[in-house]
Amino acid sequence: MGRTLVAVLASVAALASPAAARAPAPLVPTALVEEIQSGTADVEFMDYVGSGQVIKLAPGDRLVLSYLKSCEHETITGGTVTVGAQRSDVQDGHVVRAKVPCDGGKMRLNAQEASQSAAGAFRLQSAEMTPTLYARTPVVQLPRRLTGEDRTLVIERTDRRGERHVITIDDTIAAGGFYDLARAKLALARGATYEASINGRKLTFLVDAKAKSGPAPIVSRLLRFP
Repeated sequence: MGRTLVAVLASVAALASPAAARAPAPLVPTALVEEIQSGTADVEFMDYVGSGQVIKLAPGDRLVLSYLKSCEHETITGGTVTVGAQRSDVQDGHVVRAKVPCDGGKMRLNAQEASQSAAGAFRLQSAEMTPTLYARTPVVQLPRRLTGEDRTLVIERTDRRGERHVITIDDTIAAGGFYDLARAKLALARGATYEASINGRKLTFLVDAKAKSGPAPIVSRLLRFP
């Protein structure tokens, strides 16, 4: 009986100690998973990963990361990948790097999303800003639980009248909650200002004057409703 009481008191003391009470701080997301071809890697398409996170790739596995602040675009084949603040450290694998246009770290997590992590993956939250796209075909991250009439996305030019696009979200294209307008064959005008709206939410964004017409990294053309 005495030993049981001692054990219980020790457990309570451990839980009450400052070290035990402190939860590990969530990793700050620094890069976006734009592509993953692996049966074992613990990340998914459109996950956000944080500095210090380790991703293990089998030989022949392929991972494409885009860094939010440095705009570094990496294609990694095989090996052990340690995510950094600006670029990855790759051991026993091959990496090809290139700079891509992006908003350079102007997007961040909100408090709720920063506290949630699943297998070290994070979801991006736009800061209170007007995002700039560097390609003419946005990738739109949709609000959750869209049904019925809520599944209508409207994109309208605001600096010049006459351009308005009404799109009914197709589940066969909007995989994983992301709608790629490149697949819908919709391209916006360079140098223009637009407003996107869906399910009562609105977002104003700009298209860069030198925005690309063809395929571009997702980090260069990602829109998320706040």
